[in-house]
Amino acid sequence: MKPHENTQTGRRFLLSIGLTCAVLIAEVIGGYWTGSLALLSDAAHVFMDVFALALSYLALRLSALPADDRHTYGFHRLEVLAALINGVTLGAVAIEIFTEAWGRWQTPQPIKSVEMLIIAVVGLIANLAVAFILGGHAHHHEEGEAAHAPEDLNVRSALLHVIGDAAASVGVILAAGVLWLTGWQWVDPLMSVLIGLIVVASSWRVLKSSLHILVEGVPEGLSLAEIGQSMTRAPGVQDVHDLHVWSLCSGHIALSAHVIIADQSLGASSGLMIELKRRLSQFGIEHTTLQFECAACGQGAHPCVGTTA
Repeated sequence: MKPHENTQTGRRFLLSIGLTCAVLIAEVIGGYWTGSLALLSDAAHVFMDVFALALSYLALRLSALPADDRHTYGFHRLEVLAALINGVTLGAVAIEIFTEAWGRWQTPQPIKSVEMLIIAVVGLIANLAVAFILGGHAHHHEEGEAAHAPEDLNVRSALLHVIGDAAASVGVILAAGVLWLTGWQWVDPLMSVLIGLIVVASSWRVLKSSLHILVEGVPEGLSLAEIGQSMTRAPGVQDVHDLHVWSLCSGHIALSAHVIIADQSLGASSGLMIELKRRLSQFGIEHTTLQFECAACGQGAHPCVGTTA
């Protein structure tokens, strides 16, 4: 199994962490200075960005550790656990934002709209830079990588944090502009609620993907029926049953299946094994366990229906 570590991705994370820390410091100081809850809500999201990026970087490093006799698949699932924690923390941030917004709605406070606007613009620029840095990961796959290879969930969860914060910065800019022109104090807590909703949406997407992997679901974007049909179309395959496809993490897909073939020697079936692995690699499946049989063993309740060549 290929090592999970990516030196280029690690450098992207470190640079992103540095930029995000600078945004955090600016928004915390600016939020207290201007009295803007929207800006402080964005700062809370930025703090979780720093946490998410640091956790994702740690998971990236640990997932590259080699397999041992107690962890035969290595530590790839740490990536998924990091994404799950990021999703939970996003939800916690949203709850805090809603609570604070309700209090501010009942008791409005004076806000320095011009200063709030300037700080939000600076934060947006920095967030877009971080999103560009992390998003570049998706365009630097290894040559020859399968078209079906999934996006790294660890990177995606961190990127969702940053994109959500960039959207929040846009909201703060809009709120500052309205405050500047109209003086409506209620715009600030209203925008905080909208920021909270963005955070909730990001949290749900990350939690859904990470939990799907942890419960051994079929990887997103893959069809069990299509995989089974592709295998049964291989010359010499009569049927496929007890087919299972799951993710160790978003970058490593595993498969096990029972394949019914004509009675033949082990040496004669080696060519068929190569062909099946070639077909599966087109789906991004790299770790396979295939059991050849001359008749169905009775294991597996749902055989794959396909046409033999």
